[in-house]
Amino acid sequence: MLERFLKQSTFTSMEDFKQNLEFIVPENFNFAYDVMDAWAEEAPNKLALLWTNDKGEERRLTFKEIKEESDKVASFFQSLGIGKGDMVMLILKRRLEFWTSMIAIHKIGAIAIPATFLLTAKDIIYRCEKATIKAIVTCGDEEILDHVDNAYPKCPSVERRISIGPEVREGWEDFQKGIQEAAPFKRPEHVNTASDYAIMYFTSGTSGEPKMVIHDHTYALGHLTTAAYWHNLKPDSLHLTVADTGWGKAVWGKLYGQWIVGATVFVYDHEKFTPADILQKMEQYHVTSFCAPPTIYRFMIREDLTKYDLSSLKYCTTAGEALNSSVYQKFLEATGIHLMEGFGQTETTCTLGTFAWMKPKPGSIGVPNPQYDIELRSKDGRLVTTAGEQGEICIRTDKRKQLGLFCKYYRNPALTESIWHDGLYHTGDLAYFDRDGYFWFIGRADDVIKSSGYRIGQVFPTTSAAKW
Repeated sequence: MLERFLKQSTFTSMEDFKQNLEFIVPENFNFAYDVMDAWAEEAPNKLALLWTNDKGEERRLTFKEIKEESDKVASFFQSLGIGKGDMVMLILKRRLEFWTSMIAIHKIGAIAIPATFLLTAKDIIYRCEKATIKAIVTCGDEEILDHVDNAYPKCPSVERRISIGPEVREGWEDFQKGIQEAAPFKRPEHVNTASDYAIMYFTSGTSGEPKMVIHDHTYALGHLTTAAYWHNLKPDSLHLTVADTGWGKAVWGKLYGQWIVGATVFVYDHEKFTPADILQKMEQYHVTSFCAPPTIYRFMIREDLTKYDLSSLKYCTTAGEALNSSVYQKFLEATGIHLMEGFGQTETTCTLGTFAWMKPKPGSIGVPNPQYDIELRSKDGRLVTTAGEQGEICIRTDKRKQLGLFCKYYRNPALTESIWHDGLYHTGDLAYFDRDGYFWFIGRADDVIKSSGYRIGQVFPTTSAAKW
């Protein structure tokens, strides 16, 4: 599969990767058809998804079964009047239906808006108003249903509320019944071009309201390097990324790139994070590759790792916040595995990383992914060329398309222009590079902070917060 989208797919060194990474982008690229359905035809019995939960339930879906299930979902959505360009919000936690719904949404040319289950009615109203959301697909959990129902009267754009169960309330569509009764799926005559919108995230900015980060269909293809050369996945890998599906990290680590490579995505659907449970699942299912924020590793090393057989684990990556060198060292001592850091934003794929050919430096976010033209710019706009000098991480966009970079802040041209001008996208992230070219993250140029891998807005001092 890699050979379809890369002129060269095997690299012997970081230098080889820098010099020879070049994408082949189909004019009408659609992840659902060009990757998932292609796998279903060529390797129908290959395991695509291994899903289990904290109740002991388990599902294993091959690429052929993913195609069949996503076709049913796509047909069901079509029967509800959902089609090209329509906004569909997904509040699905780690339920299996997230994956089939995402593929289905791509198949009909609609736009997916993954969202966290932490949204309140106020948050839902804001999102529906700003994005003109047409349908909301949710877990049938009482609290989520309550929030959507409370928001619904103030969301005139929402035509369909869809519950995957267990509870399906009056006025809601029954997802499970709908897919069972769905007519055979008919692919639309023209689904999309590669530049059509495919997925959008609401992401925190500074102290203002969440921004709408919209990506086109090539965003999925942009995650090829995330999985193949940062996660270092192979077709026989079983990969686990710890992330709720409402956050961008989910499609970084448990959807697009992993399935382009042909790896199996492992999902542990749990309500409460417990390090011992994660470790037990990794042992039980022989997980080979793991990715999580540093906070998760910090909790894991507090466990007695000698109690678990992690011999199947071969490769580990981390992103989302700064990695403490002591966490790195303790994990290495316990497992013999180096933690390979990566860096990026909701607006991008993996922009910098410690790639498979590199020796990691604990705390460093690695080197630029050659998929992007990365520059450091000083406060006065000068190109930083000296090791140790601080600058803002920028992406040059006036020479070629930066595959994986977002299209714009949806319906907010002023905000887009404020951070994307003069041929540069300004990330707002500050860093410096050392004499070996490794980048080291310093912080934000604004007041955004990270907490357990989540990007959040302004934090007021305790005294100020009390007044609010």
